[in-house]
Amino acid sequence: MAARSLMGEPVRQRWIPLRRVSPLLIRAVLASEDARFCIHDGIDLGELKAAIEEAKSGASPRGASTITMQVVKNVFLWPGRSYVRKAIELPLALAVDFVWPKRRILEVYLNIAEWGPGIYGIDAAASDAFAKPPSNLTAREAARLAVVLPNPLDRDPANLEPRIARVSQIIGARMRGGVNTSCLD
Repeated sequence: MAARSLMGEPVRQRWIPLRRVSPLLIRAVLASEDARFCIHDGIDLGELKAAIEEAKSGASPRGASTITMQVVKNVFLWPGRSYVRKAIELPLALAVDFVWPKRRILEVYLNIAEWGPGIYGIDAAASDAFAKPPSNLTAREAARLAVVLPNPLDRDPANLEPRIARVSQIIGARMRGGVNTSCLD
């Protein structure tokens, strides 16, 4: 966000408390980005090991970042993939998870995540995509917003390509199947 702003690019962002975000969006983001958020300590070791094994077998690397790790990267570190950044990110994620409650971690994530070119935070994202506040999002809209998070510069929640729209339907099914939000109570 700071880099875009310094380069003179427009940036839209307005901080809102987690209590003003639809529980549907919270479930969609957890279902999409970090289903084990409430039970890990900032690092999902199972996902991390699976990603390492896939990389060893020659598969293209996939992300194993938790929401906590993404907050650490976006707040304290730099974008881009590198082993150096990851080596710094892992212990910082453990520390953030120890110091901040899960509600705070998720609130920060939803407010600093990039949801589209120059669109940061769920308030700007909901307004831009659906002309409504994040408290009024439907389950379908929440899933469509969550599906853009891995690639916000190429995905528009209001106009998803068919393959990505199907992924948003899978996120919707996961939401209905139950997502652990007990750590947010």
